[in-house]
Amino acid sequence: MSGEKIGMTGATVLLKALEQEGVDVIFGYPGGVLLALYDALLDSPIRHVLGRHEQGVVHAADGYARVSGKVGVCLATSGPGATNLVTGIANAYLDSIPMVVLTGQVSTSLLGTDAFQEADITGITMPITKHAYLVKDAREIPRIVKEAFYLARTGRPGPVLVDLPKDILAAEDVAAISSDMKLNGYHVFDRVDGEKINEILNALSVSQKPVIYAGGGVITAEAGEVLKQLSEKAGLPVVTTLMGIGCLPSDHPNLLGMVGMHGTVTANYAVDDCDLLIAVGVRFDDRVTSGLGHTFATNAKIIHIDIDPAEIGKVVKTHIPIVGDARLVLEEALNGLVGCSVPKFTDWWERLNAWKITYPYRFDRDRLTPQMVIESVGELAGEDTIVVTDVGQHQMWVAQFYPIMHTRKLTTSGGLGTMGFGLPAAVGAQIACPDDLVFLFTGDGSFQMTIQELATIAHNKLPIKIVLLNNGVLGMVRQWQKMFCDERYSSIQLDDNPNFLKLAEAYGIRGIQVDSTEQVHSAIMEAIKHPGPVLLNFVISPHEDVLPIIPPGKAITEMLGR
Repeated sequence: MSGEKIGMTGATVLLKALEQEGVDVIFGYPGGVLLALYDALLDSPIRHVLGRHEQGVVHAADGYARVSGKVGVCLATSGPGATNLVTGIANAYLDSIPMVVLTGQVSTSLLGTDAFQEADITGITMPITKHAYLVKDAREIPRIVKEAFYLARTGRPGPVLVDLPKDILAAEDVAAISSDMKLNGYHVFDRVDGEKINEILNALSVSQKPVIYAGGGVITAEAGEVLKQLSEKAGLPVVTTLMGIGCLPSDHPNLLGMVGMHGTVTANYAVDDCDLLIAVGVRFDDRVTSGLGHTFATNAKIIHIDIDPAEIGKVVKTHIPIVGDARLVLEEALNGLVGCSVPKFTDWWERLNAWKITYPYRFDRDRLTPQMVIESVGELAGEDTIVVTDVGQHQMWVAQFYPIMHTRKLTTSGGLGTMGFGLPAAVGAQIACPDDLVFLFTGDGSFQMTIQELATIAHNKLPIKIVLLNNGVLGMVRQWQKMFCDERYSSIQLDDNPNFLKLAEAYGIRGIQVDSTEQVHSAIMEAIKHPGPVLLNFVISPHEDVLPIIPPGKAITEMLGR
């Protein structure tokens, strides 16, 4: 292509470059500086899904990426369109989600003049992207797109932004300079150090109380199956982060559950008491360590396996640091077990199983509770169902009570905790997997933050089943005010909630009201059998708490509600 006149506009070159990267859908919202691109989209095989707000399109691209494993792509216009993407970009960045974000920009001649709808989006997003490009020459588009996708999907995945000025998109007779990447200094750690594998095996051979601590990096690396094999072959217990849920089936006997603030007592006790902690694809974030890295797993030798060297030793002291792809490292460790003497850990498993029996998750089964609703959906929906959550109490109840049996079946906002994530993320998940059943669990607070995306669901005829756990309050904030602020409740009442059934019906979406335990199973089955989208409005008590909980500033073992 070098130097050759190809008779295409910058917009057409961009779309061709996206096609070469395997892009089949873009979630977007148009604007004036994007007219050339939206005109070119009419002749492109790439599907465009029109959201109803820019935050909706970025979360949809995020949800698409999480369930498919592909790079999600979203598009917004300049100025407010671009800045409305910031929350979603930060959300993807903290959860290491591969995404390419395309933004329109004012013409290059106007850059820096405070022109109408000009915003320095590359500068604004610099801390929350792997890289941000401002395209100043249409001939560079093929190279930049190729680099953007490579950066987004390799190493520790994340969002990459490409800012596209109006005149760049409208440029005519664009001839690409080169599509060869120029990523000097960017290094992907894809080799396994054999000596480090020996260190893992040696540590296992002298351990009496080991634990694997698995995070979202296991799922990103497609390492769930090899983790399962390693756990079974060596007899190792596993705890997961919120983002790591699904790396082992929820009913696997070696799984102790989620660790951290709302984790199982067994998982928290195990991490505190273990003598070897094998951390794989985790950040040691404060929801697990309680922000007290110096009191976390103090009895353990810590092995940290992560693709990002910046995470090693950042929060807790690491005794055996291993920078590399989680799947490759675990495969080498699994292969190394052949001929390696590993203890049976019999006494350790006796203690763990005793904790499991003594400290299960509990809830009242005699009334309509959110836990009962979530468990019922899990029983009726099937193990291949894709589960999406918003953020709040319902998110933690799903993590505790929904049986996630496979990787990429739970989509939730972990690091940023973004209310409003769920509904548009469910859009992206359903479009990525059109034949799969998708259930969204949301609360009346989160739901109303991006509620306009009901129009996207209705327009695209997406058969998403929405479980609205409606308690009339901002539940998690209320719980904290109850437990840690002497029940001084402030600004948590949602007394002016709309009639959600009528609202759903206004969008042409089926609505089902549930007020009693007797209605739960029939309502869920009715939703599953209905061919289109359904909103299930479960009226629950505002007094329900997520338990157990680690109070702020307390160690991992100091749980309330055990």
